[in-house]
Amino acid sequence: MSVLISVVVPVYNAEKFLERMIQSVENQTLNDWELLLIDDCSIDESWKIMHQNEGKKIRCFRCEENKGPAHARNIGIKMAEGRYLAFLDADDFWKVDKLEKQVAFMQQNSYAFTFTGYEFADENGRPKDIPVHAPAKVEYSDILKSSTIAPSTTMFDRQYISDDLLKMPEGIAREDAATWLKILKNGFCAYGLDEVLTVYCRHRGAYSGNKLRAVLGKWQIYHEVEGFAAPKAAYYVLVNTWAAVKRRMKKNRRQ
Repeated sequence: MSVLISVVVPVYNAEKFLERMIQSVENQTLNDWELLLIDDCSIDESWKIMHQNEGKKIRCFRCEENKGPAHARNIGIKMAEGRYLAFLDADDFWKVDKLEKQVAFMQQNSYAFTFTGYEFADENGRPKDIPVHAPAKVEYSDILKSSTIAPSTTMFDRQYISDDLLKMPEGIAREDAATWLKILKNGFCAYGLDEVLTVYCRHRGAYSGNKLRAVLGKWQIYHEVEGFAAPKAAYYVLVNTWAAVKRRMKKNRRQ
């Protein structure tokens, strides 16, 4: 079955990584994709690099003001033409068969929401040989306790999941996790393809790298978005943070 996959990428001061990320999409073994790059008012050469790569399959957009990755992704969702939607961060990249394997996984099982395993790398894309496995199935109660789904691994079938559900809440720190919760809360499950098909690059300037910001973001999700009372919200912040600490300890032991 021929499909079109819309790949949505928020871009902010990503000049070091854009060419690598774009090439990883262009090198995919499945060729039915469009790449939507949304610049969030970068002050480096990102916008120039984006336009140098613009073409029939790569479309570029620019936010009127800097509002963060959720706003940029929401513009991409609105402009996407594909049945399938995949998120990718500008500093991450994919293995060459990521789209082909993930779409096949979804079609063979009639899944609406999937994610893959991934591995960590440094800012130069050098793998650290630390795979993060994808659990077979994640439900709402699971993701409350552990953030197991990385944005760059996800794919959605818009035939089943509406753009209203895919739209990310703006003005909070963990907009991706809040979106997964919203989708799962509406009766869907997320299914994991346990293969390392995504490379997650960690570096000092990464938007997701601030630990205090991550904890505060979890509090926002549980208390403000989910509406949990303060004690319940605090409980899930602690449980989720401890799960992240255990993953980091496991990663450090393997290094």
